[in-house]
Amino acid sequence: MPDKTPVDFWFDPSCPWAWMTSRWVLEVEKVRDIEVRWHLMSLAVLNEDRLEELPEDYRDFLENRAWGPVRVVAAAAQKHGADVLGPLYTALGTRIHNKGEAPMEAIAGGLADAGLPADLIDYADQEDFEFDAELRASHKEGIEKVGQDVGTPVIAVPGPDGEQIAFFGPVVTPAPKGEEAARLWDGTVAVASVPGFYEIKRSRSKGPDFSNL
Repeated sequence: MPDKTPVDFWFDPSCPWAWMTSRWVLEVEKVRDIEVRWHLMSLAVLNEDRLEELPEDYRDFLENRAWGPVRVVAAAAQKHGADVLGPLYTALGTRIHNKGEAPMEAIAGGLADAGLPADLIDYADQEDFEFDAELRASHKEGIEKVGQDVGTPVIAVPGPDGEQIAFFGPVVTPAPKGEEAARLWDGTVAVASVPGFYEIKRSRSKGPDFSNL
C-alpha cells in the first residue's frame, strides 16, 4: 500500500469556519489516502495589530474569548506532545461549536474528554503565557504559506514537484460527507495546484454566529 499523503491543517479552536472544514477533512480521511497533521494558528495573533479596525462583536470575541482555548491547546501540545492536538481539538470544538458552551466550560470539559490533566485550564488566562513563542511560531508557519489577508483554516499538501501547495479554506457548511467530501477535496486540491490561481468566491446569506463562542 502506498504511503498516505500528509495534509497539514492549521486551526484556531475557536473559529467556527475552521471547525466545519476540519470535520470535512476528517471525512476525506475516510475516503482518500490522506493523513491529517494538526497545527495551531491564532485569530487573536493574526488580528492583534488591527483590533480598532474590526467590528465591535468580533473584537470582543478576539480579546475575551479567543485567547483561552488556543493557549490551552498550545500548552497541551507542548507538555504532552503533538498527538494530543487532534483529539483535544475535537473535544473542544464539539463543546464550543456544537453544544454552544462558553470557553472556560468547554475547556474544562474538553480536557476531561481528551484524557488530559485538568490543570491545563490554568494556561487559559496566564498573564505571561509560557508557550507564547511556540504558539506564534506555529501560527507564523501556517499564515506565511497563504498571506496575512486570510484567516483559519490553512491547509497544505504536497504538490507534484514536492513543494507544498497551501490554501485558505475551503469555507464550507455543513461539512460534506462521503463521496461529496471526496469530490470537494479533489476539486480544491486541483484548483490550488494551478500556478497563478488565486480565489473563488460565492455569495452567502450570512456569516458565522459568534454569540455562543
